Amino acid sequence: MTVSVITVTYNAAATVEMAVHSVLGQEGDFTLDYHIVDGGSTDGTLDILEAHKAGIAQVTSGPDGGLYDAMNRGVARAQGDIIGILNADDAYADSKVIADILRTFEETGADGVYADLDYVDEATATQVTRQWKSKEPGDFRKGWMPPHPTLFVRRELYEQHGLFNLQLRSAADYELMLRFFHFRGAELAYLPRTTVKMRAGGQSNASIGNRIKANAEDAKAWRLNGVSPPPLLRLAKPLRKIGQFGKR
Repeated sequence: MTVSVITVTYNAAATVEMAVHSVLGQEGDFTLDYHIVDGGSTDGTLDILEAHKAGIAQVTSGPDGGLYDAMNRGVARAQGDIIGILNADDAYADSKVIADILRTFEETGADGVYADLDYVDEATATQVTRQWKSKEPGDFRKGWMPPHPTLFVRRELYEQHGLFNLQLRSAADYELMLRFFHFRGAELAYLPRTTVKMRAGGQSNASIGNRIKANAEDAKAWRLNGVSPPPLLRLAKPLRKIGQFGKR
């Protein structure tokens, strides 16, 4: 079994080595196909990646059309049967993540596997500030969605149903999951454990203005699939995040 992981970078020298270490440190009976798609970094990111080139299938660097365009380029290059995407400022929680993901694919026969995600402090990436406990697959119409950084999918989903939609600026990952698993009926399976440590600081929740823009993008994601968004979606999605905060 070959597993492709894609990391998109742009001036990520402060964080990318942790991400790379977490990918290259994965253990299990699989072949790793690791791709870095860089947007033309000038801060030393490429020097850091050079030090790890033995474990990376391909590093490409140059101008792109943004985060999701770079992800699409990575997916196009990926050779794996299973594909995951890990951002440059995130890291896998331990060395058994991919092995556990593959075991879940095998046991369930699902098209995609997702898990839980811990948000960690931006400075040290050690203190957990928020936890996303995904639970079993829910209803996208009621604001449910899996955390995209934890998601691995069979490559056939991209081949059959397309890549990230570049008409969206911040919700292309949401639209992709909505398209794959709600509108096209691909099967999801849940791995009940934390697989990704994600640095806090998402732009969609950084201000009321950004939240309004994110709501508009969420609605557009539904319309791009020929369906009006559920009436209470703009409330349901943010309200689901309340339970992610609390004692650790």
